Amino acid sequence: MTRTTPDRPVPVETVFPELAAHRGRTTRLHPRPGSPGPHDSHVGGPMLWPDDEPWPVCREPHRPESEGYAPDGIRTARATGSRPPARPWPGTGTPGEDGPVPFTGLAQLFRRDVPGLAAGPDDADLVQLFRCSFAHGPHLEVRYRLRWRRAAETGRAGRLLTDPPEAPLLRWPDDLPEPCVLHPEEVDTYPWAEGDTLPAPLLARIDAWDDARAAEHGPDALSYQGDLSIPPGWRVGGFPSWPSTGPMPVPCPSCAAPARLLLTADGIEWDGSSLSWIPVEDRALVPRGNAPVQEGAATARPTRLRFGRDRDLHVFVCPADPGHPPRWVLS
Repeated sequence: MTRTTPDRPVPVETVFPELAAHRGRTTRLHPRPGSPGPHDSHVGGPMLWPDDEPWPVCREPHRPESEGYAPDGIRTARATGSRPPARPWPGTGTPGEDGPVPFTGLAQLFRRDVPGLAAGPDDADLVQLFRCSFAHGPHLEVRYRLRWRRAAETGRAGRLLTDPPEAPLLRWPDDLPEPCVLHPEEVDTYPWAEGDTLPAPLLARIDAWDDARAAEHGPDALSYQGDLSIPPGWRVGGFPSWPSTGPMPVPCPSCAAPARLLLTADGIEWDGSSLSWIPVEDRALVPRGNAPVQEGAATARPTRLRFGRDRDLHVFVCPADPGHPPRWVLS
């Protein structure tokens, strides 16, 4: 089933003609629970991974934990609509003390499926995203990993890995992705309106327009950030959103060139401030009155993942050399 973004509630470039020069494109991925295979683009499904290639593991020291959630217990609880039970951490309570911790596979994207997906090193056309489920260092940092591949070359592997290793316990239930198929859709997008992302006179006009709408319609009024600029949810390319941190420069860690946004991973597909972005096919899920947006396998949180405290995870890559290490930014 396709997913179709509704027209914006007001014509963006009619209200702000100057934005035409800043228009970009992003591909909304629209993950929805399903049964993807290793040859599909997906969130939370099986990776296209040769059986004789070691699965990625995190070898860094991890923050001690007192309890966690078993992956199978999380899956059972989701199937029954209950909350998984927490289990005491065995031994000293330090993940990885007895060896490295397997990364959790979050997503894989084929360029053939996703318009606008940048090429990787050596023209790789498949990118795979992983996360270590445990905290690192005094600031509880999370470690991610990106793996680029040539899809056809990997698909010719004699055997594919069908049972990848899992960490015995995860810190939180939302560390385990729900298998989701994707429904990619290209839409127009415009820069986040803050700092130096747009010319100062245009930013002033946008702020004045937002203020006037809020004064006339109250807290539920349309806004540039919420309704006209950047869609919520998983997306490829386009502009980064900066709701928590504000805009910041993101240089390549190897050569200091300004990095380019590869993809954004988001824990939600919509919330109370972004209801206008709900696809036409999902409009029946719009909350009515004061009812909250339902959190479930096919509604606002289809992937069941969370990044930070409901923040966006931006993955930036070097436009000069895609082989340089990526940058991970929670915004």
